[in-house]
Amino acid sequence: MTPTSTRIQLCGALAVDVDGERREQLLPGRQGRLLLAYLVLNRHQAVTRVQLADVLWPGQPPGSADAAVYALLSKSRRALGPELLSARGPVRLTLPATAWVDLEAARDAVHRAESALAQREWARCWGAAQTSLFISRRGFLPEEELPWVVPVRRELADIYLRSLETYSAAALGLGDTELATAERGSRELVGAAPFRESGHRLLMQALAARGNAAEALVVYDELCQLLRSELGVSPDPLTRELHAGILGGRSERL
Repeated sequence: MTPTSTRIQLCGALAVDVDGERREQLLPGRQGRLLLAYLVLNRHQAVTRVQLADVLWPGQPPGSADAAVYALLSKSRRALGPELLSARGPVRLTLPATAWVDLEAARDAVHRAESALAQREWARCWGAAQTSLFISRRGFLPEEELPWVVPVRRELADIYLRSLETYSAAALGLGDTELATAERGSRELVGAAPFRESGHRLLMQALAARGNAAEALVVYDELCQLLRSELGVSPDPLTRELHAGILGGRSERL
């Protein structure tokens, strides 16, 4: 019988919930977790056992790779249920249409946040960005350096930065008690991506909006020093315009 509820968390600690029952502890160790992660990411296509051997043991397959993959699939099928993992032919993970996968939820949420930000719909942007930020902060298989893992990790790192930016911008747009949130989020963004000028601008705006114009000017000076010493360039026109506005007693959102 097809499950009515399936939730899979790939970011951070792996978690699999099928109809309210946790299944991740039933998977066969590290290889079982890697197998599941790969199959979830590639579930819209069938993969061969030869491909799986290369995915799990790149360049160093065990002596009897086909038998090892077969045993791993057999144990994983018992853990997940035959309705989710095919038993014959090409390997395919079949999730219900309503299945929730955290990485896919993060991708969708950050797009919704950026769309809402473009329309200046602060509350909608704030909620979507919070979702993608919560997921992307957890990272993806941090102990693994397999060829197929690294691109996903990079994508998640990009989602994290975009989420921080939209989250901070939305909090700035909401104002009032959310200005402190805007400052915290933009400080985190500056720390994570010091050459991303949008983070510095958000921090300058948040500080100025909280009545700390002098601190905002210090942020600008620190950015100038960083860019000059590391890259030999000056801040871009938007950042210089914001700096001039704060000097003149204005801190409009750019």
